Amino acid sequence: MDAIQYAVFTHKSLRLLVKNQYTFNVESGLTRTEIKHWIELFFGVKVIAMNSHRLPGKVRRKKPIMGHTMHYRRMIITLHPGYSIPPLK
Repeated sequence: MDAIQYAVFTHKSLRLLVKNQYTFNVESGLTRTEIKHWIELFFGVKVIAMNSHRLPGKVRRKKPIMGHTMHYRRMIITLHPGYSIPPLK
């Protein structure tokens, strides 16, 4: 279950809960079918659609050294009517 890092709670993701859509940050190296399999297996739901986008890492500076955080992938997952993820709803 390391593939799904955590659920995202922003203004947009809270609005999407009404449409039975859930937002998660996931590992960026996984494919859509792998993520769909993990969601269906772990939560026991049926997934209709998945939308994803890759968010860039942020630049961080620690005195003379410039660095950056890792990029990550955000998935918006739409479930069949009648299914929900209880801890999030």
